[in-house]
Order: sequence, then structure tokens, then C-alpha cells
Amino acid sequence: MEEYYMNTAIELARRGEGQTQSNPLVGAVVVKNGQIVGMGAHLQYGEAHAEVHAIHMAGRHAKGADLYVTLEPCSHYGKTPPCAELIIKSGIKRVFIAVKDPNPLVAGKGIGMLEAAGIEVKTGLLRQQAEELNKMFLHFMRTGLPYVTLKAAASLDGKTATETGDSKWITSEAARLDAQQYRKSHQSILVGAGTVKADNPSLTCRLPDAVKQPVRVILDTKLTIPETANVLTDGAAPTWIFTAKDADVQKKDRLTALGIKVIPLDTDRIHVPEVLSILAENGIMSVYVEGGASVHGSFVKEGCFQELHFYFAPKLIGGTLAPSLISGEGFQSMKDVPHLQFTQITQIGPDIKLTAIPKDGKDGDDVYRNR
Repeated sequence: MEEYYMNTAIELARRGEGQTQSNPLVGAVVVKNGQIVGMGAHLQYGEAHAEVHAIHMAGRHAKGADLYVTLEPCSHYGKTPPCAELIIKSGIKRVFIAVKDPNPLVAGKGIGMLEAAGIEVKTGLLRQQAEELNKMFLHFMRTGLPYVTLKAAASLDGKTATETGDSKWITSEAARLDAQQYRKSHQSILVGAGTVKADNPSLTCRLPDAVKQPVRVILDTKLTIPETANVLTDGAAPTWIFTAKDADVQKKDRLTALGIKVIPLDTDRIHVPEVLSILAENGIMSVYVEGGASVHGSFVKEGCFQELHFYFAPKLIGGTLAPSLISGEGFQSMKDVPHLQFTQITQIGPDIKLTAIPKDGKDGDDVYRNR
């Protein structure tokens, strides 16, 4: 039954996906005498945490009860008071925690407060499932860098457009709708200037339940995207543009006046690790990279990704000059090529979605970290 209660907390936590911004997804369940007497989830940044909702629902039944929570309760004052204090005051006697919080503001302090108050604490119940739930948050806290997902759609022969640049549409509406779910769950969407020029995308989440739009991040070395581009004019979401040092200063000033955040780098070209570091400094903990091919090539070359989503349509485009999924310098030797592990292969409508994570080619076990 312990796993059942924690799994219930994990499912509750999922309800906050795409709504908690930089906060983790957390669910909590209060159990007394074999019955659930309270439950809750953290649903929105700045609002009450999961433990608060669950304990308030339990009321007087919380005294002597067990609490199941997906992440270590906070021990510090932030937007809300410490959850550990409320747990102690409520009279809960035992707490099951799936994952310890690596956030330096917590990092065992919540558990310490509970144990000092005489509450029995058990950790690690359904840890793997809870880690997967908060993989973006946990990666950000452990590495100081955003969690990066690479996404692309292609024909079965790996082409993302015809030789003339026609790409609408390679994959089905069902596959495109699936990708919208990831726009919702990531804090930012990143593309290169070439994608903006070719497709004039809006780069927004078009799901009706999207609470907050992701930040649109454009890599534009020379600041050449047209000033009429949707990402500059529609006001639908924040737009940040990374440029190199020789970018047009007057254009930068015009875009800044429109509310666009232009971030000039003191280099001749844009380096992905520097971009990720700056995004992290600005509180961005997840990036959904939608290309194009040269941008994907840069992320792969630098080893700067944690997950990969490729959608393949049952179509053959062909053409030597038709663009492929990944371009750029590539690798000169097979020993340097990143090894991947497929984590999921799914059919979505007529298309196939491949999900993979990078792995160490030496032993096939250790996940790559950003270099």
C-alpha cells in the first residue's frame, strides 16, 4: 500500500505540469488508518505547496497520520512559509519522501527539521518514478544548467524539408499536437535565425490549457531576422535573441525598444554552452530546441542535451540538397560519436516518435552531462 499512496502523490503532482515555472512538481497524500484523508498538488508558482493542500484537507485527521510526498518538504521561507514547519505543527507522525531535494536552500534541511521534531522519515519510495517526474528541476539544481530536449520532425530518410525548403507538413497533426505538450512543459523554445526566416513561426504553445507561454529564444549571430517576424511583433510570448559581437547595433536598439531582450555575446560566433549558462542565470531551467539542423548540430557537437525527440513520417523525400535532421561540423571519428539509448518508441497517428537519451559510449551506462 505504501507504493500505492506514493504513486497517487506522483499522479497528483503531474497536474501542475507547465504551471509551476521554476518550481518542481510535487504531490502529497495524507493517510490515516489505511484511508486517504488529505491530498494536494503544487499547481502554480507562488501558490500553496502540495503538503499545505493535503494537510489542510486532512484537518484534525492529520494528527498521528502518515504523509507521502514526492519531494523533500521545503525548510525555508520563500513565496510561502516552510512546509516542514506545517508538517511538524500538524502532528503527522511519519513522512515518506520519494526524492531528496538538491536545491541548496533545502538539501536535507527539511528532513533534518522533521527528524529533530521526532517525526520518522523514510526516503526513496518510488524514487525512480519521482526523479523522472522532476527530471528538469533536478538536473537544473544538480548541474546549474537547463535541461535540454532536442526535437525534430523528418521523413523516413531523415529529411526535414524538400530541396526547395517546403516542410509543411511532413508529420501528421497528431504528431504536431504531441510536440505541443512539450512546449507546454518546457520554460523556453529555442531555434536558429534560419528557422525564423524560413517558416516565420510563432513558437508558442497552442494548447488551450497552457497557463504560461515559454520564452522564445533565437540564436541570430548577425541579428538578421526580419523585423516583421512573428516572434518580434505578435507579443504572444517573451522573445530573447542571442547575437555575436558584430551584430547590427541600431537594429538591436530598435528591437530593445519593442521589448525584445537582445543578448550580445563578446564572441565572433554563438557558443551553445555560454547560451545555456546565461539562460540558467536568468532562471530558465528547461529548453526545447526545435532547430534547425545547424542548431541541432551545435548542441550535439557540444554534448549539450539530455533528451531527444525525433518524429518520423512514413514518407521519402530524397534529394542530395534536401536538409537533414542534423548538420554542422559533425564528428570525424566514430569513437567521438555520442551513444544514445532509446527510452521510448511510440506510434502517433501514422508517424513514429523516437525518444532517446545520451549515454557514455564506454560502458553504456552513464548519462552525459553538459561539458
